[in-house]
Amino acid sequence: FIELWQTVAPIIELVDQRSLERGGPRLSFFEVLTVLAFAAFADAPVDVAVVEVGMGGVWDATNVVEADVAVITPIGLDHEQWLGDDIRDIAAEKAGIIKPGCAAVIATQSEAVVPILADAVHEKGARAVWEVGEFTEPALLGTPDELGIEVVERQPGVGGQLVTLRTPAAHYAELFVPLYGEYQAHNALLAVAAVEALLADGGPASALSGETLEAAFAGVTSPGRLEVVRTSPLILVDAAHNPHGVEALAGALEESFAFSRLVGVVGVLADKDAEGILAGLEGVLDHVVVTQSSSPRAIPAQDLAATARAVYGEDRVTVEESLPDAIDAAVALAEEEGDIGAGVLVVGSITLVADTRILVGADRRKGAGRAR
Repeated sequence: FIELWQTVAPIIELVDQRSLERGGPRLSFFEVLTVLAFAAFADAPVDVAVVEVGMGGVWDATNVVEADVAVITPIGLDHEQWLGDDIRDIAAEKAGIIKPGCAAVIATQSEAVVPILADAVHEKGARAVWEVGEFTEPALLGTPDELGIEVVERQPGVGGQLVTLRTPAAHYAELFVPLYGEYQAHNALLAVAAVEALLADGGPASALSGETLEAAFAGVTSPGRLEVVRTSPLILVDAAHNPHGVEALAGALEESFAFSRLVGVVGVLADKDAEGILAGLEGVLDHVVVTQSSSPRAIPAQDLAATARAVYGEDRVTVEESLPDAIDAAVALAEEEGDIGAGVLVVGSITLVADTRILVGADRRKGAGRAR
């Protein structure tokens, strides 16, 4: 890391200087981090890079990449302060990652979003692979049926789920994905379709080896997504930080866990929909301990508590400004009635989950992030 920084630092300094001379800003932390990532990829060198957009798409630092494949997951409201609160505008930003002639693998979307993405695909001459849904039937989009993808079947189980997937190239039956939640089955589908499209290199997709897929999914981890970081009582962390993400989380909790009592440790950043996040969790949490992460953008615990009390009522809210104290309080609340099967969920922001993983040592454990 230090060697990479020493290599790119003079270039970053030059760019900053020229920008300041013209009245512009310095590169942001995220932009510099993106530069470092690309430098690391080039230095390795990597054969394939999976690059996730930081925010939006069109103007994101990552969008300098001329990608062979663009993957767009379900679009919801987030980063409204910068992207606006109209989901169609957000979709237009997201569509900016679709490049001329690339393959675009697109998840099911809301009705308002589909025309925006379809227009972008047409304008860029991209090859679209749509996940079949209410508003994304291939026939409605002028796409051959064989270019539709779908999760044909899924069966939740211990430590994850069995999924059967259909893609343009194959029918993959009973793959074990060691992650919880319906949304992870759809993520697996998009990943398989993206790999097929990448290897096809503009031609017809070919089926992937079943053994290769099984081995790949067996090693899948998703740190901070319904991740078990401690047992007795069970402590889960999940980085859901908007109402859309919380909705998916709540469904996964109800499907895959049978808590007798679940206490939440919640911290939210100031630019997020705190009320929407808390409301989305109300049906699955018996009590909430409000806290704050190490981020300077974190809502102060006392301020967040006022929002929490409006959603949960006074008796179901505890305030602890320190994260270690908040986790201790949540564990005590979960265990106070001696119920077998009580648990704790840490949720609300990526930084809160990162702080928690460091606190409990999950970031140092081999295989951290795998459902256990």
